Amino acid sequence: MKKTGGSVAAFVAGVTPAKRQRDAETMIALMSEVTGREPELWGTIVGFGSCHYRYPTGTEGDVPIAGFAPRKQATTVYLLDTAEHSSQLAELGPHETGAGCLYIKDLEAVDADVLRRIVAEDYRRVLAGDIENVEFTVTD
Repeated sequence: MKKTGGSVAAFVAGVTPAKRQRDAETMIALMSEVTGREPELWGTIVGFGSCHYRYPTGTEGDVPIAGFAPRKQATTVYLLDTAEHSSQLAELGPHETGAGCLYIKDLEAVDADVLRRIVAEDYRRVLAGDIENVEFTVTD
């Protein structure tokens, strides 16, 4: 995955429906606060910082340290492993999960402090290299 260098503001302005656009603006504020970084576009993902990952199998690539995507059905928050956050997710409010994705249909319906803690913990783990079976190197 690579940064596309487009305008985050222009991208968010084109997000539909309006609720998802509102949620994207909220997520940008939340992730900027947690990471201390400016948002950048990685295709249709809004990312904060970048890192290179490498698995013992040799699979490697570049990804944002923290990121989300405003999809039509839900805002997708990218996490290392949602199972690591099971107790916090129980407190979050309405959501769905995949292995590394947190799907939120309405950010106003979830606990923003819990979401902030989840994002902050994932961000800290990447910076600390505290992930089993994968090596992360922060590149900016």
